[in-house]
Amino acid sequence: RYYGPRGIQGFRDMVRAFHDAGIEVILDVVYNHTAEGNELGPTLSFKGIDNFSYYRTLPDNHRYYINDTGTGNTVNTSHPRVLQMVMDSLRYWVEHMHVDGFRFDLGTILGREPEGFDQRGGFFDAITQCPILSRVKLIGEPWDIGPGGYQVGGFPPGWAEWNDKYRDTTREYWKGDQNTAPDFAARLLGSGDIYDLRGRRPWASVNFLAAHDGFTLNDLVSYNEKHNEANGEDNNDGHNDNRSYNYGEEGPTEDEGINATRERQKRNFLATLFLSHGTPMLLAGDEFGRSQMGNNNGYCQDSEISWVQWEDLPETNEQLRSFTKHIIALRQKQPIFHRESWRDGMEVNWFNAGGGYQQPDHWLEGTTLGLHLGRRDLEGQKGIWSDVLLLFNPFEGQVPFKIPPLNKGKWILELTTADPSIRGQEIDQEEDFDLEGRSLAVFRRG
Repeated sequence: RYYGPRGIQGFRDMVRAFHDAGIEVILDVVYNHTAEGNELGPTLSFKGIDNFSYYRTLPDNHRYYINDTGTGNTVNTSHPRVLQMVMDSLRYWVEHMHVDGFRFDLGTILGREPEGFDQRGGFFDAITQCPILSRVKLIGEPWDIGPGGYQVGGFPPGWAEWNDKYRDTTREYWKGDQNTAPDFAARLLGSGDIYDLRGRRPWASVNFLAAHDGFTLNDLVSYNEKHNEANGEDNNDGHNDNRSYNYGEEGPTEDEGINATRERQKRNFLATLFLSHGTPMLLAGDEFGRSQMGNNNGYCQDSEISWVQWEDLPETNEQLRSFTKHIIALRQKQPIFHRESWRDGMEVNWFNAGGGYQQPDHWLEGTTLGLHLGRRDLEGQKGIWSDVLLLFNPFEGQVPFKIPPLNKGKWILELTTADPSIRGQEIDQEEDFDLEGRSLAVFRRG
């Protein structure tokens, strides 16, 4: 049904239209399992062609399937003909459909050999040596449910990965959990503790707050618990560890105070996402507060739970959209927020609310933080910032923050999630800056 009246040519036309608009197309591909399920499933294709070549089976009982995917079977990419099939398929989408890259569902599966995951396994080596596929964007979902299946940071150079540590840490930090500041600091700077290995770059970390699985951004700040009753599994499906918070009432509310807090938290999450080093990924609809009514496993729904509807957005949604567009434009324009290398000479300083440099014992005493970034190579470029100061306060109460005396010149308050209408305001550095509760502020050198 995605073809349209022109069949597969319609897909190619769609890709070309996106390219004409300056938009790349990343194809989500699933080479880890098929619809044939386990030994009780139907025979549709590969089971009948060559069952023991196309699927991984138990070494001591080949009737039964290895189920590292959770869907009943696992495709055996260590077999040469199966690997050839996957590579031929990928090349087709690049050469004939002109897609710009791929996101690999349960990507750890593709790197599995009989002994387990191997970042130098046959699939990764085949991609690396291919003159076509080695040049496109490659994004792995770096986990499956098999032994050793969690491989965040384990993919080879040239690959980007979904970084769920970014998601979890950012959620915990803005929820106000204790002892999250050290991890949050690492995630903001591109997760170098994970990816600054083997010549990998900051873009390898695909930072995200929400994805097609789990809560939307709106539901992240509106529900303490999942509400999957409509899925027909007695609310037993879906993830239980959501690290969410409803701020006083479960689900939609008419309480203005709760709604104001939720809107501010959405801005905090979005600003953090687009000001972090790495590759930002935004879930469709989060820019205007789409809700799944607390359902965190909506894949099985073809209903208002899963639909993305842009028509007739209320005023509050338009305000969030406007903020999202502003923060995206800010990131796009200012290279200090999207570095290409950890060796670019960027100056990084962390501060506490007293204006002093963050000391080792400060990191676990509180989570109000100040971050200064400086790039001397950007100085003198018109409209380009060479110094920025970011302040973060995940607590409910206001915090007086002493602006550190860095270099010379004045600081301009470019953005605060407490009041998105404030832009370009010069501040008095002789006085403490009142950092509102649950807010972040961005300053540039004037």
